Parts: sequence; C-alpha cells; structure tokens
Amino acid sequence: MDFLAGLRELPLHPGARGLEDDCAVLQFGNEALIINHDMMAEDTHFLPHADMSDVAWKLVALNLSDLAAKGAEPLGVLLGHTLGGDDSSFLSGLNEVLAVYDVPLLGGDTISSTGASTFGLTAIGRATHLPVPSRRGAKVGDSLYVTGPIGRAMLGFEGKEAHRDAFNRPQPRLAEGRALAPIVSAMMDISDGLLLDAWRMASINEVTLRLDTEAIPVAEPKRFDECIRWGDDYELLFAVPPKVDVPVEAVRIGEFEPKGNAPLILGQTPLNSPDSLGYSHG
Repeated sequence: MDFLAGLRELPLHPGARGLEDDCAVLQFGNEALIINHDMMAEDTHFLPHADMSDVAWKLVALNLSDLAAKGAEPLGVLLGHTLGGDDSSFLSGLNEVLAVYDVPLLGGDTISSTGASTFGLTAIGRATHLPVPSRRGAKVGDSLYVTGPIGRAMLGFEGKEAHRDAFNRPQPRLAEGRALAPIVSAMMDISDGLLLDAWRMASINEVTLRLDTEAIPVAEPKRFDECIRWGDDYELLFAVPPKVDVPVEAVRIGEFEPKGNAPLILGQTPLNSPDSLGYSHG
C-alpha cells in the first residue's frame, strides 16, 4: 500500500484536512492555529558539502512558505536536529533566518546519528483570515496566478551566481499570503514544480486547468520545460474568482475550465498523469 494512502486510513483529526494540504488547521472559536512540519535530508535536499547555515535557513523558509500559503502569521518553530555536522554554522544560519522573519524558537529535540544528517522543523502560525485558504475551492471561471518567476532555484542549484540565494535561501511569501488570504478561492506554494503543483490543484478541485505557456514567467526562457518542472521555487500559486482585484504583484497564467479529459492542459497539450511533471516524494 502507498504510505500516504495508508496514513489516510488512520484516524484523522478534522484539522488534518484529509492530509490533502500542507498544513493542519486547528480552529478555536474565531481563531485558528496553522501547523506544518517539513524535513530535509542530506543527499536528497542538500549536498554533503553544503553550507550548513544555508541548510538551516532553507529548513525554516520552506516551512514558513507553507504557512504563507495559508495566509498565516508565524508564531514560532520547533526544531529536530541531527548533531555531528557543522553545528556552529547551522546555529548561525538558524539565528539569521529567525531574526529576519521575527520568528522565535519554541524548542525541539536533538539526536546523534552515524548516518546521513536529517533535520525537521515544525512551524506554528496564527490564521489572519477565516476560512483559512486550502488547495480546494477553485471553480470554473477562476483565474490562476503565480507570484514570481519559476526556475530560479534550478539555476541557483547549478551555480548561476544571480540565482544562488533562490536555491540556498528562498524567501517565503508571507506578506503576499496574508494579503491574498481574503480573496483567493484556493492557494498553495510551489515546492515540487509548477506543473506538478498545478496538476494537484486541478485534480483535487475536479476541474481542468489550462495554462498559458506564453504567460508563465520563467527565469530562463530557453529552458522553459525544465523551469516549470524543477521545483524548489516557493512562489505562491493561487486561484482568484472573476472580477476580483489581486492585491499583490503576480502574473495570471491560466484559467479553470469544466472538467475534461485531462486535469491539466499546457497550451494545447493535455497532461493526464503527474508522472514526470515534477518532484514526487512517493
């Protein structure tokens, strides 16, 4: 059995949203807590020679990006840390990113390991708008937007100086997420590739999403296909109903149509399977 499918067979809290979203939402009266947990592993999410200050930054940033997609205000983080690497450098990067985003450390745990280093972080935030946005909610006639260019992380990974920080130290779109929360019908962050994440949004909403290839902003137009599949961009992908003004800088890249033969259409090409659209965790 697929592991994620197996998890969905377990007793789930309503706030888990069926494990279809990146965050849990725990509502208390007129307030809601947003909780997310993400992990990073050596050789999968970062190279053995990576600067550990960058690893710490990215660990926090990718968790805050999930909070951004819920329009949340971060309250604090819990750290799971594998000792034995360049712990001093990790602490330096952790201090930097927590200071930049004004997010306090709440606690966590440390372990020693003889294997590859693994780090985990739980981010806790407060909803700034109810209902809290989710991947569900997009309807026929809604437009799809993205907050910034796709493919910068790929170029940074390859060593392109102008894009190094896009891979090593991504910037979660927290302010944009809070501004968008009241007006979006669906929202998520792009972590596994624009195509795959767009396919997921279309599939969960049981509609067809048509992407305009001419409109999608990419960091390297000559490598358009790679840019929209590579991932690690952490831009916000969101649906907006007709005649609603978008309060942040963003590009309209598609429209939701009645459900057809494929969840996603790239230009004129129907995409029926998520295989090869981006990075899948299995």
